[in-house]
Amino acid sequence: MAESTQTYASHRRWIPTFHFFVLPVLLINVFVIGMQFARNPHLLSGWLVVVAIALFIGVFELRGMPLRAQDRVIRIEERGRLERVLPSDLRGRAGELTASQLIAIRFAPDDEVPDLVRRALNGELKTQDDIKRAIKNWRADHLRA
Repeated sequence: MAESTQTYASHRRWIPTFHFFVLPVLLINVFVIGMQFARNPHLLSGWLVVVAIALFIGVFELRGMPLRAQDRVIRIEERGRLERVLPSDLRGRAGELTASQLIAIRFAPDDEVPDLVRRALNGELKTQDDIKRAIKNWRADHLRA
């Protein structure tokens, strides 16, 4: 099965069971348990509020850990790629790019990378969003966490 075309507008990864079921259920749970505690403040109902909040926060943390590990891998991959595709005048300055900028550059094809890096280093493209919007021919990443 062919992967769908990815663009700036469609590159965000939505996991329906996580984003549209698990998170809303856990958030509603915090409010339901909180309302129970407000109506009947006992030690046990207070503890259930703490557990509900911990579960909600824990799910975000559990999602964030693989994303941070993925970002580390992307930084390594992109630094190697920059060594290969940047002209010598920019290669020495590649270390000045932030992790966020490197992560955004992964969506650019090799021929667009030197211009994007130059613009980022000159301060024209400061954020991930700036870089992503400047990419003309999107290089899809369907394997991200």
